[in-house]
Amino acid sequence: MARKQAYGNESISSLKGADRVRRRPAVIFGSDGIEGCEHSIFEILSNAIDEAREGFGKQITVTRYMDRSVEVEDHGRGCPVDYNPNEKRYNWELAFCELYAGGKYNNSEDESYEYSLGLNGLGLCATQYASEYMDADIRRDGFRYRLHFEHGENIGGLQKEEYKGKDTGSRFRWKPDLQVFTDIDVPVEYYMDMLKRQAIVNEGITFLFRSQTETGFDTTTFLYENGIADYAGEIAGNDALTPVQFWQSERMVRDRSDKPEYKVKINVAVAFSNRNRLIEYYHNSSWLEHGGSPDKAARNAFVYQIDSYLKQNNKYNKNESKINFADVEDCLILIISSFSNRTSYENQTKKAITNKGIQEAMVEMLRHQLEVYFIENPADAEKIAAQVLINKRSREDAEKTRLNLKKKLTSSLDLTNRVAKFVDCRSRDTGEREIFIVEGDSALGACKQARDPNFQAIMPIRGKILNCLKADYDKIFKSEIITDLIKVLGCGVQVKSKANRELSSFNIKLLRWAKIILCTDADVDGYQIRTLLLTMLYRLTPALIEEGKVFIAESPLYEIQAKNETYFAFTEREKEEFSEKLKGQKFSIQRSKGLGENEPDMMNLTTMNPATRRLIKVLPDEAEQTSRVFDLLLGDNLEGRKDFIAQNGSQYIDTSDLS
Repeated sequence: MARKQAYGNESISSLKGADRVRRRPAVIFGSDGIEGCEHSIFEILSNAIDEAREGFGKQITVTRYMDRSVEVEDHGRGCPVDYNPNEKRYNWELAFCELYAGGKYNNSEDESYEYSLGLNGLGLCATQYASEYMDADIRRDGFRYRLHFEHGENIGGLQKEEYKGKDTGSRFRWKPDLQVFTDIDVPVEYYMDMLKRQAIVNEGITFLFRSQTETGFDTTTFLYENGIADYAGEIAGNDALTPVQFWQSERMVRDRSDKPEYKVKINVAVAFSNRNRLIEYYHNSSWLEHGGSPDKAARNAFVYQIDSYLKQNNKYNKNESKINFADVEDCLILIISSFSNRTSYENQTKKAITNKGIQEAMVEMLRHQLEVYFIENPADAEKIAAQVLINKRSREDAEKTRLNLKKKLTSSLDLTNRVAKFVDCRSRDTGEREIFIVEGDSALGACKQARDPNFQAIMPIRGKILNCLKADYDKIFKSEIITDLIKVLGCGVQVKSKANRELSSFNIKLLRWAKIILCTDADVDGYQIRTLLLTMLYRLTPALIEEGKVFIAESPLYEIQAKNETYFAFTEREKEEFSEKLKGQKFSIQRSKGLGENEPDMMNLTTMNPATRRLIKVLPDEAEQTSRVFDLLLGDNLEGRKDFIAQNGSQYIDTSDLS
């Protein structure tokens, strides 16, 4: 057996050079997968945005090549790469090969960037280290500089030549390295979304996106001249409750009394709508997916100011609880874009900020602006207050309904006491229990005598159930037949509607049955009841169909008597086959009786006994097609139903009940 190596002073080692990123990309980019690769691209773009925000170049071009390489070009001042006498090194070594080196650490009045996306000095170097190759082409100070890197190592040094053109800027092309990231196939959708967001918060800057295809380049332009105000107006549309308000503030703040002051600029675009909602936060042009300080500030200010207005104007009912942020955000369009020269991100991926000073400044600003807005625009204030109260009361009603429904449908009380005429089985093993949903009391009696009481239960349906495709959820859950069925199933319901999502209570682990068997007569009424039952299951518990829990008991169409033998034909073809087989013998054929008229022995043989019955499993494979047919035949598509009947009705005229 090999001995483990001793853990001593010589055991400690550190990663050096490119290995600091290449072997631990998730530390820098948050992930070694596609999200990390995407973040490495944004790090390069952020440097170009910083230049444009300072007024150097108003157009940035991002190109996605078919080989998954990326190019970012700006028209800024050009990245400094020549010799740096202060550091006694070339700037390209610092910028491309040294983590925590950059031009954004100085917070003095003469700083290079007033507000910057990149404050950590990691972006260019980290992305270069994580690349299969990177080429830099930089124009500044009357020279053109070129650099080439492979797998984090410089090849060939700095190439410098005189440049007679008057333009300046930087162009970087690189390919993320599959030795570093598990996936580098960044989708077009990422670029489109990311560049649109940058155009929104960087007003007046044009972002060009070029995506290489087999035939050339598809180009998309993103430009918002008025930034977040235009974006809020785009979301609000023409029928919003209020017009877009744009507020700005700039002030000095500090995160703690013993910390230095720093500058923060806050831009806010806000509108209220009963159709659309959106809340997005940005800081130094970076989308804060998880918010942090701005989100806390918005929750505080909007609830405080709207609640104050409701109290001052006696809008609450007596003993009514106060609003919360969910009631406000349900009708709120809010975009906050802030900038500061000192930022505390939760991590390098910059999805949330934690600055206490920024949060306090936003709370103060938002409260003040809302107060003034309500005073100066009383009609808007009335609309906002009314809509927020509607949202609040709807939320509370929905929650009461959900709790009552959950209690009603998933109670652990004895089912036989809660559901009329339900006949349970003895077994408690859900792996073998079967429930037969049958049509009417007469069928209940026949099935009850024909079943195996050890594992087969019976649930009768009293008449035709509600068409669940045409009815809204309130009407559906007032139907005693449907709620009884859901109680018996035990697994709750799936509600996909946004307006009624609170009613969803589905848990397939609580299903009490291995098989749900629909057992109806083989006639027009039976088929219609079966279809309505399937529609109900499809609308309220589609997972039961997807999991193969739903079956149809196939009832025989004909009874054929020959001497002392009885045969059952389940289809017209089987009837013909029996007729051929019995040719020359005396036999009689009669239409099979309804379920309630059959003898228990015959019911057991044809419908209940697992050894001799026929079950049709309802499969989910054609769920979309089934949905279209259900909607056509049972939904609100009246014109489509008329057309379908006109085209296909003649096929069914002989079997239609037109009396």
